[in-house]
Amino acid sequence: MTLRPPVRVALARSVRELPRGPGWRYEPKFDGHRMLVFREAGAVVLQARSGRIVTAAFPDLVAAALAVPAGCVLDGEVVVWTGGRTDFAAVQRRAAATPARARPLAERLPASYAAFDVLADRGEDVRARTYEERRARLLALLGALGPPLQPVPSTESVETALTWYETLPASGIEGLVAKRADSPYRGGTRLWRKLRHTDTWEAAVVGFVGPARRPAALVLVLPGDDAVAVSSPLTPALRAEAGRAGLRPAPGSPTAIAPGWGEVAYVPVEPGRLLAEVERGTVRHPVTTVLRLRPGEP
Repeated sequence: MTLRPPVRVALARSVRELPRGPGWRYEPKFDGHRMLVFREAGAVVLQARSGRIVTAAFPDLVAAALAVPAGCVLDGEVVVWTGGRTDFAAVQRRAAATPARARPLAERLPASYAAFDVLADRGEDVRARTYEERRARLLALLGALGPPLQPVPSTESVETALTWYETLPASGIEGLVAKRADSPYRGGTRLWRKLRHTDTWEAAVVGFVGPARRPAALVLVLPGDDAVAVSSPLTPALRAEAGRAGLRPAPGSPTAIAPGWGEVAYVPVEPGRLLAEVERGTVRHPVTTVLRLRPGEP
């Protein structure tokens, strides 16, 4: 059976300690934009984690994915490298680009695809196969291609994984993902385990609630996701700082769900111009708290 979008992606549960013992495999967690690549007959379709089709925003990855055999579906993270590290704000700008701006942005901010799983291999649905077999198929599919499509590293050595955990954050790697070698791929299920290097995230500001001079809250996109999150109310100091950032409204009148507020209208802005370091609670309805702000790409 040929897989077609939308397809639910597998998820990871956050943990405070890396699981150990026989049967675990470890991969670095890239700070990017989750994406499925569907290589169809004569075409490529790109799906974000939410199910949204984002093919037009990444013409460079579409061209590269044509080298993958038809009937294959890959799961991974889109990343943009700037200054030797991954740049989440740049990825978000790419993902939000209009068709007219997508190609110029692709030339200026070329994307790479860090693939970590295979859902279909030349027309065969392999989600019920073990991680070990899917990993072997991934290497067979991408091993000879090279950038910008590459498989993420994987190891069964906890010592190697912990070395990655300590040394790779300077490159923008945000942690590790642990997977059972005998596990299938289950969309929408948190079978994997995720150990983050920090309890904070760098989020792209994509909108604001309230007046532009003193926003009451910011609308954010976190790494690995393309769904928006409304922050908790900003402190007076952060409201003033966000106002001084000169957020420029973009067209549209979207709404989002804010914990404690319900559905709220917000003013969209071009992503990547302002970044926010945030902390996210783990209650039933996650609360995203902005800790500090910094300018993005001008």
